[in-house]
Amino acid sequence: MVDLLLLTAAPGGSQEALPALGLLAHRVRVVPMEASALVDAHDVDVIVMDGRRDLVAARTTCRLVRATGLEVPLLLILTEGGLAAVTGEWGVDDLILDSAGPAEVEARLRLLAERSKQSRFEETPDEIESGDLVIDAGGYSVRLRGRTLDLTYKEFELLKHLVQHPGRVFTRAQLLQEVWGYDYYGGTRTVDVHVRRLRAKLGTEHEALIGTVRNVGYRFEPQKERWGRDASALEQ
Repeated sequence: MVDLLLLTAAPGGSQEALPALGLLAHRVRVVPMEASALVDAHDVDVIVMDGRRDLVAARTTCRLVRATGLEVPLLLILTEGGLAAVTGEWGVDDLILDSAGPAEVEARLRLLAERSKQSRFEETPDEIESGDLVIDAGGYSVRLRGRTLDLTYKEFELLKHLVQHPGRVFTRAQLLQEVWGYDYYGGTRTVDVHVRRLRAKLGTEHEALIGTVRNVGYRFEPQKERWGRDASALEQ
């Protein structure tokens, strides 16, 4: 079973956008084709984009998916007339006609999901480096300028998760789900506590590596990107 996020403006949802999808046993969450819908796109196997009616909006949203750093495979639904408009800059992983049958839809979704899982497995390094920060995923250790940080298991997992997705903003609920797991029943305040402890252990010089996005959540800010923003602000 594949978890899908269907972005569509069609009032009929998946039944209208890709009728064959309703005959398959996949979990489908239908959301409007808006940028805000991508906040919850991290926990799905495939994003399905309905590009049948509005190619301009579909192109913009497809490019936004890639610009936000989401690594989820993107399947674009089109009519036959829309095929000529799609180019490589859209950033889609596969195309499918809205008239496709269940067997074709099933095959394409399965291949996209399997390819994505294999890619994530192959690309996960034992060591993750970002400036002065080095995370040894296999040894569960973190070094900052050669100094080993004394982190708890959850502090390590939280830092590693943020560093693996530089610049991407996570809500507190997302971090609870991805770091603590589905079976955790504590409140989102837990995330704030762990972030505060992490910043204290990083020290005043590096605490800004974990940035706060007001009213949203947290993100990892690589040193080069942060220095670039600081320099721009000084020039202004």
